[in-house]
Amino acid sequence: MAISQKTGNDAFSQSGHQTAAGDISALSPTGRIDLASLHRKGIFIIDGHTTETIPVAEMLARSGFTNIHTHNQEKDGEQTVVIKRLQNRQHRTDLILLDITRDRKAGLALCDAISAQRRLRDIPLIIIASKGRWQEDAIYAAFRAGATDIVFTPVQRLELVPRVISALLLKTERELRQHHELELESELAERKVIEARLQYLVSHDELTGLCNRRRLEQALEAAVYRSRNIRQSSALLYIDLDQFKVINDTEGHAVGDRFLMSIANQLRQVVAAKDILARISSDEYAILLEDTCRKEALETAETLRRIIDEFRFTANERKYHIGASIGVALIDPRDEITASEALARAAQACFEAKSQGRNTVHLFSHDDRESHLIRSAVDWVPRIRDAIAHDRLRLYFQPVIDVASGKVHGHEALIRMIDDDGRLILPNNFIPVAERMGLIHDIDLWVINHAIDILHQLPADYDHLTLNINLSMYAFQDPQLPALIRDKLETTGVAAGRITFEITETAATASYVQTRDMIHKLRELGCRFALDDFGSGFSSFNYIKQFPVDYLKIDGSFIRNLVYDAVDQRLVKSMIEVARTLNKQVVAEFVENEEILELLRRYGIHLAQGNHIGLPAPSMRLDLP
Repeated sequence: MAISQKTGNDAFSQSGHQTAAGDISALSPTGRIDLASLHRKGIFIIDGHTTETIPVAEMLARSGFTNIHTHNQEKDGEQTVVIKRLQNRQHRTDLILLDITRDRKAGLALCDAISAQRRLRDIPLIIIASKGRWQEDAIYAAFRAGATDIVFTPVQRLELVPRVISALLLKTERELRQHHELELESELAERKVIEARLQYLVSHDELTGLCNRRRLEQALEAAVYRSRNIRQSSALLYIDLDQFKVINDTEGHAVGDRFLMSIANQLRQVVAAKDILARISSDEYAILLEDTCRKEALETAETLRRIIDEFRFTANERKYHIGASIGVALIDPRDEITASEALARAAQACFEAKSQGRNTVHLFSHDDRESHLIRSAVDWVPRIRDAIAHDRLRLYFQPVIDVASGKVHGHEALIRMIDDDGRLILPNNFIPVAERMGLIHDIDLWVINHAIDILHQLPADYDHLTLNINLSMYAFQDPQLPALIRDKLETTGVAAGRITFEITETAATASYVQTRDMIHKLRELGCRFALDDFGSGFSSFNYIKQFPVDYLKIDGSFIRNLVYDAVDQRLVKSMIEVARTLNKQVVAEFVENEEILELLRRYGIHLAQGNHIGLPAPSMRLDLP
């Protein structure tokens, strides 16, 4: 039987848990009594009668106590049952009231049994005894049995409530003292643990346990010193996991962390104890090979690439295959470089490996495209900024035809830049620098605004023509993009269905979830999407069925030699079949002659573009000759 008036702030009824030091909330920071907290304390009443417990419980309830539970020995069980109930209670017990008026001997035995239990002996226990001739003997017997106080019948509320409050306060004070003692005892040990952990984290990665970037840079300084003074060669390997974001975005960061730890364990099996293995960013690792030569460094890099390539990671019953691009930079006594230069060279070589198709090893060379890009950025950045500021960007248009009818379906908008001397500069000269140096966002916005304006300016007879707009992968990471496009379309009155945004397969899979969500938002406006360079990446058929695009644009490398290459013919037919199955239209680019166009027509391809159909021009060709 229980009288329980628990509130939402009752810590005991909510969690059923308590700290090792107990609940010390009954004392405020100033030492004053918090009666509201005391009233929420758990009180357990044990009685031998079926009627006299209720008045005691009601006394406490009327005095504000809200967490009262009762147990009747005669009705609910014997001594072992009471102890078991106390030990297994879901809610915390802060005070026990034991009524021994019916059977003093059994009551004292129960009191002694409760006090013998390690988990119960710290709970204050007040005995309720019959008032009689041998009152003093009863008091001594109660204290010997483990009671902390005794109240004689008839129980008076004015006597009982202060004793209950006093017992609860004494327990709170004792727990507070124990709490402080535990804090003092553990403080020194905790400080030592924290200091040791901080010392470890200064030079190690917390997730994988590998060395971190700081430790790698220290080792590089030492390697450069040895190279200059004792003519010892070393090599730095820079490892970037290809398509790691696919796992991270699809399965979540927890699974991504598991994968990174698995890769670290794979690398540990190969790297010698004398060498430095470090994790230097989210999905990038570096290895400093001591006392090695060019040949050994490249062999080690190739071994590591193969191990990662053969590794299969399983998550949620799906298997993932992730490759690695590895850049190698030599620290050679004949080439005096600094530690930071060695790291930069290795990173550049890694970027070069990724640009060569990923999952490859590349040795740094001053002739590398990435090195050239960094050196040329100093010259290109101000030229690009000046062209944007003075409106020297231009759009050129290449026609896209309906293969069956031969009529113009639309155009692809291609960016150009006019240099300050009037020369026309193709995008491959300035777009990579713009992407690298953070200028591509301004170019993307310029292209969108001008492309829609040009559609708006077309005569009404040509409102069926569409325009393909190329955006960088960074545009699809801008949360403001849908609102900007919606406002522009509303201002000009251009139908959203006339806009087709093109995104490369590489860009689409680089940030799969984020890009897919952005495409969904833009398609809700009515815009269409084309997956450019389809077939050039390893994940085409795996992701295309989940990617919300309207067109598949076959990579030009499959089209250029289509007439003479039987393998390309088979591949193109397969891509067209996949597109039909997915109910998507197919576009062929780089159509350079009539033979290719005729072959594509027989294959049933929908749209085509290329120099044979029309060269990029500063204005749209509304009709073909």
